[in-house]
Amino acid sequence: MRCRHLRPPFPVFVFSFVINGVGIAIQDAQANGYVACLKHSPEIKMGLLHGAYGAGALASPLVATQFAQLRHWSFHYLASLGVAILNTALLTFVFRLKTQDECLASVGEAAGETSTSEHSTFRQILSTKTVHLIAFFILIYVGVEVTIGGWIVTYIIDVRGGGSSSGYVSAGFFGGLMTGRITLFWLNEKIGERRVLYLYSILAIGLELIVWLVPSLIGDAIAVSIVGVLLGPIYPITMNYTGRVLPRWLLTGSIGWIAGFGQAGSAVFPFITGAIASKTGIKALQPLLISMMSFMIVLWALIPGIPRRAD
Repeated sequence: MRCRHLRPPFPVFVFSFVINGVGIAIQDAQANGYVACLKHSPEIKMGLLHGAYGAGALASPLVATQFAQLRHWSFHYLASLGVAILNTALLTFVFRLKTQDECLASVGEAAGETSTSEHSTFRQILSTKTVHLIAFFILIYVGVEVTIGGWIVTYIIDVRGGGSSSGYVSAGFFGGLMTGRITLFWLNEKIGERRVLYLYSILAIGLELIVWLVPSLIGDAIAVSIVGVLLGPIYPITMNYTGRVLPRWLLTGSIGWIAGFGQAGSAVFPFITGAIASKTGIKALQPLLISMMSFMIVLWALIPGIPRRAD
């Protein structure tokens, strides 16, 4: 009873997540913008940055599952608070509240080009077609990523007859996501970031066809993990590519705009999937994912292939 009285109203709970989302979005834009501005091995560093995301996405559901089995499951939020405090302390210690140009200068990176336009940075971002094409691409990509991670467990249970351990299929997907981001950078460099993304997308579509058409619980679990490996490098590839086709003074703001579309995709497409599944069943998951991945390829083809920056 005592814990029940300590619970805040539900609107406060929702508002706290809004604040949390704003903070994560700002950090996402700043981290990607900073790494994309680096001139020495940005591909590897971007892969490691997003590999850390994959590691967190792998560990989080495993930890949350343990808390869910406890009487006071809400203690999970104390763990999240501890991670947030540690993150804030590390960011303050490493960057010491400096601007991005000051941080780049401290590691020997030149500030680079500056804007000569009379228009504001925000107006320049909104008037750049490439930014919007990449934003819509990331919208679809993150939608695919989160939809697989969230709904594949339901698919495995309802369609393939999986048991209580079906949650590990989602963990395998995020584990593959992390692995792909920290191990496939050599293939990205060998084939070329623009071409290799087509390769990853086509292979992922082929594996989703296997998950859809081959009634094998173990086979589907393996295929989903490999899909994670293939989809993993796409986000860092896109961020690196953004750093090449956009001028540096627009980069961090543009990445913030692009990442914001990605967060929208993480909310919209799982919701759409749930709405469709409530009408036709969760079997609709695989054709929906294949359609989204195919649209990703179309959007990537529309993004300009000639860099606008020489550095």
